[in-house]
Amino acid sequence: MQSADENENKKLKRLRSFNNDMPVTENTTAHNLDDDIFFPVEEIVQSPLPGYGAPTSISFSPDDALITYLFSPDHSLNRKVFAFDLKTCNQQLFFSPPDGGLDESNISPEEKLRRERSRERGLGVTRYEWVKTSSKKKAIMVPLPAGIYFKELSSPISELKLPSSPSSPIIDPHLSPDSTMLAYVKDNELHVLNLLYNESKQLTYGAQGNTLTHGLAEYIAQEEMDRKNGFWWSLDSKFIAFTQVDSSNIPLFRIMHQGKSSVGSDAQEDHAYPFAGASNVKVRLGIVSVAGGPTTWLDLVCGGTEELDNEDEYLARVNWMHGDNLIAQVLNRSHSKLKILKFDIKTGQKKVILVEEQDTWVNLHDCFTPLDKSVTKYSGGFIWASEKTGFRHLYLHDVNGTCLGPITEGVWMVEQIAGVNEAAGLVYFTATLDGPLESNLYCTKLYPDSNHNLLGLVRLTHGKGKHVVVLDHHMRNFIDIHDSLDFPPRILLCSLHDGSVIMPLYEQPFTIPRIKRLELQPPEIVQIQANDGTLLYGVLYKPDPIKFGPPPYKTLISVYGGPCVQYVCDSWLNTVDMRAQYLRSKGILVWKLDNRGSARRGLKFEGSLKYNAGRVDADDQLTGAEWLIKQGLAKVGHLGLYGWSYGGYMSAMILARFPDVFCCAVAGAPVTSWDGYDTFFTEKYMGLPSQNPSGYDCSSVMHHVNKLKGKLLLVHGMIDENVHFRHTARLVNALVAAGKRYELLIFPDERHMPRQHRDRVYMEERVWEFFERSL
Repeated sequence: MQSADENENKKLKRLRSFNNDMPVTENTTAHNLDDDIFFPVEEIVQSPLPGYGAPTSISFSPDDALITYLFSPDHSLNRKVFAFDLKTCNQQLFFSPPDGGLDESNISPEEKLRRERSRERGLGVTRYEWVKTSSKKKAIMVPLPAGIYFKELSSPISELKLPSSPSSPIIDPHLSPDSTMLAYVKDNELHVLNLLYNESKQLTYGAQGNTLTHGLAEYIAQEEMDRKNGFWWSLDSKFIAFTQVDSSNIPLFRIMHQGKSSVGSDAQEDHAYPFAGASNVKVRLGIVSVAGGPTTWLDLVCGGTEELDNEDEYLARVNWMHGDNLIAQVLNRSHSKLKILKFDIKTGQKKVILVEEQDTWVNLHDCFTPLDKSVTKYSGGFIWASEKTGFRHLYLHDVNGTCLGPITEGVWMVEQIAGVNEAAGLVYFTATLDGPLESNLYCTKLYPDSNHNLLGLVRLTHGKGKHVVVLDHHMRNFIDIHDSLDFPPRILLCSLHDGSVIMPLYEQPFTIPRIKRLELQPPEIVQIQANDGTLLYGVLYKPDPIKFGPPPYKTLISVYGGPCVQYVCDSWLNTVDMRAQYLRSKGILVWKLDNRGSARRGLKFEGSLKYNAGRVDADDQLTGAEWLIKQGLAKVGHLGLYGWSYGGYMSAMILARFPDVFCCAVAGAPVTSWDGYDTFFTEKYMGLPSQNPSGYDCSSVMHHVNKLKGKLLLVHGMIDENVHFRHTARLVNALVAAGKRYELLIFPDERHMPRQHRDRVYMEERVWEFFERSL
């Protein structure tokens, strides 16, 4: 056992080595009295954000001896795989792409769209998987545009196991649980590579162009359900469950590349986009042996029907349980009922083992956790998270789905299950117990006592703010990625016993040159009340009174306002909101408010949005503006709005609804009428168009343009396959018909958010010029 002094010396030695190997490099633009040079607009779009050059994709090796992660030594987006030895406290470069890795110019159209839907911006290496073998060799699998690489830690050479090409890319490769095989999708069919013999085998057949695919998640699953996968390995590595997606019944929506010099097929793209009220794709679930052979089709067909409330509309989640039992979560079209089905993989027959119903809606999550057959008396059961009390909590269920009692309860919500130690009877999870603006790791007993009494919770993370955690395989230690308004992400190795810090792994200095030079100050979190008394949280970026005098100031309200998002929280992400900090440096007060309908506050708070898009959310934003005015921080006639996507919708809607309060707005990629958005998102919050016609009409921005007085700048990418450019075009038609002025900034070659650096800089320059003359 080490003494405290020896342990501290070891920490200091390791930190010195780590900081030498991973220097913090920053933009070195010189200080100048000219504000534009002191805080150039380019800073808004520079990636990664200040302080977010920390390691990502952190994982433990199978034996927990190493910690691996993606990192960019020059603090760019171009990452490599590094390994840190917990015994020697030495780190080394594990894998560097032979050709530089991913750079967005060397990937297929399919991968570009997958990156759009996952909001992925990383380059070089973007993911990796550990090879789990019985040998002492430590190896990882790394998918790159050139193909699938395998790299042993002790070897200087990486092996290209499976070549790929943009014309026939390998999509979504995943190792089997025993790491002897690799499954992947190629040419819309599922394949498997036997790593022991280096032999590939095609497992599915019959794909038809892009209208019938095997093993790929459909657009709605990727964009709205947070389900990126279309196939799943069984726990014993013998079978693969996969989806068959039939989009032949979905009319294609054509997007023209108006900015191209060419015409024809290379200047257009077609998407099977299911609009609100129309049919969804048909999804079947099949099982195939990795040895090959016929597919067993399960007794389940999701979507593909015109039924107004089909019980089997969406395949939401798929999980394997012990004993080769397959579980599927199926959601009905109105989002009011979710069924958990257990399938016999030999016959394909199903059994309903749990039904979750909510009048508001059922939120999807990833908390379903099967329990091992051989460990406890609850063998074959599972943990499930339900919002039946109004807040998401964990419940223990037996093998038949019967609820045995709650594991957690209270006026707070569980976010994720971080790990389960069945032998010790403990479950680890992140939650909002200490406040909705924070996230912490907790531990509690998995099994209630004989009287079904809940046993005490233990908080294992320390310090205010957000904690993202990764548990090791032996349930002894965990990685804590911790940040707050006051400091950037730092990475700690902690004991799972009591949360004590074993050693810091990565800490960035508070004297980061870019942060000092730009004078970034954390914003202030405040509380106000909605018109019904509900507590709301806001965040303020106040200009320097020494430079700009006392308030009131010209004010910009940065808004999102939609569901599943929390803007206001105790996170470094708010401190490095570079647009807010840029405007603050120009003497403009910036305000954010999480209105009713936003995330992490429980089902009642979130459910305020049902059938109320553009109403209760906009009302709360007005309340926030009025609070600023009453506090003497802002003044009528000098309040503007900025938002993107749902926030773009909110910016345009608020400007039109409250013309006497707001003077201008920037609406980026706005949804202007909900009949033009997709089925899953729209119908969850607005119902079907045929059942709620007045709601769809009143929630449209076009319904309110006649009241518009302020200046409106619309920004949109013309090849946006998520919020189509037609949303902006329809609003322009309404503005012209009403005789209202507007300004338009379009990007012919951009999708939902500009990605090219020159386009992003140009956009921020035009946005600032607009606010400079409009506020």
